[in-house]
Amino acid sequence: MGKRKYIDLRSDTVSKPGREMMQAMMQAPLGDDVFGEDPTVNRLEEKVAELFGHEAALFCPSGTMTNQIAIQLHTQPGDEVICHALSHVYNYEGGGIARNALASTRLVHNDEAVMHPHEVESLRHDDSDWLARTSLVVAEDTSNRGGGKCYRMDELLALSDCCAQLGLAFHLDGARAWNAIVHQGHEFLRYGMLFDSISLCLSKGLGCPVGSVLLGSRDFIREGRRVRKVMGGGMRQAGILAAAGLYALEHHIQRLADDHRRATELADHIRQLPGVRLVVEPETNIVLFDVDEGVGHKQWLASLRDQGLLSVPFGKNRIRMVSHIDIDDADLSAAREILSLVAESLYLGPVSSSAKKG
Repeated sequence: MGKRKYIDLRSDTVSKPGREMMQAMMQAPLGDDVFGEDPTVNRLEEKVAELFGHEAALFCPSGTMTNQIAIQLHTQPGDEVICHALSHVYNYEGGGIARNALASTRLVHNDEAVMHPHEVESLRHDDSDWLARTSLVVAEDTSNRGGGKCYRMDELLALSDCCAQLGLAFHLDGARAWNAIVHQGHEFLRYGMLFDSISLCLSKGLGCPVGSVLLGSRDFIREGRRVRKVMGGGMRQAGILAAAGLYALEHHIQRLADDHRRATELADHIRQLPGVRLVVEPETNIVLFDVDEGVGHKQWLASLRDQGLLSVPFGKNRIRMVSHIDIDDADLSAAREILSLVAESLYLGPVSSSAKKG
C-alpha cells in the first residue's frame, strides 16, 4: 500500500526542493566554509548582503541561530531586549535570549503584532545603575503569531529613527521578510538599511531545504562567525545548501504573491464554515482561525487529518494553516472541500452553498 498523500498546511517549512533546485544544488562548486573557501556560500552571502545594502553576511543552518547570534552581539550579559510579546525570539527559541545572551526581555503588548516608537520609548530604561541596560530592539516581519502581519514602511521608518535616537540597536527577525517585501512592495535596499542587522530565512517561503542568512557590518559578521562556531554552526561543504538559496533568490521571490492569494481565498472559505468563531484577516501566507470551544481545536485537527489535511494548533481553540510553494490551486480546492466536510460532520449542519462552491 502506498503512502497516503496529505495536503500539508502545517507550515511553509514542510516544502521540499523541486527538480531544478536539486539540480542547482548537485552542480554547486564546493569548498570548506569554515576556512571561508566555499565559493557557493561566499556568492550567496555577497548577493544577499548587496541586495539589502549591508556590508557582509553569514550563512547559518537556521533562523533561530541567526537571531541568537545577533542578540548576543548586540548585548552584554545583564542587558535587556525589547520585543513584542508575540515574537518568535521570545516564544519559540528555547529561552535563548536568557540562555545564550544572558539578557532579559521587556515586552510590548498590543493586538497589532507590531511595535510603535512610543511603546519602545516607554519600555527603555534610563541609565540608572540599578536597572538593566536596554540595548536592543527586535522586530519580527512578518509576525508568525500575528497571522503574517506586516509592518508598513512608515512604521519601520519610525521605529528605526526611534532606536537611533535612543541609542538602541535594531535587529530584524525576517524569517518571512520576503513575504512582507512582496506584499508591501518594499524596495530591498531601502528596507534593509533600516536595520543594524537582519536575519533572513531561506527555508520558509523561498522553499529551500535549510538555511538562513545574517546581515550586518563587516565587523559584526566577523564576530558572528566566531559565535556561529561556538554554537556548532560551522559547516564545511555547505555550498550544496547555499546553492538552493541562490536558486530561490532568482526564481521564488515574486511567486510568493500566489501564496498570499491562496491564503486569502482559504480564509474567505473558512470564514463561512459552521463552528468558526474568528478568522484573522491574512496579509501574507498565514491563516489563523478560532473554532467553537464546544468541539475544540483538537477534534478539528484530528478530523482534518483523517480527511487528509494537516494543520497545527496555535493556542486554545486556534488553528494555523500556511500556504507555500508545494500547495497549488488544486490542493487549495481540495483543502476547501475537506474543511467543508469536516465542519459539516462536526456540527451536523449544512455548509452554505457559497462555502461549498469555495
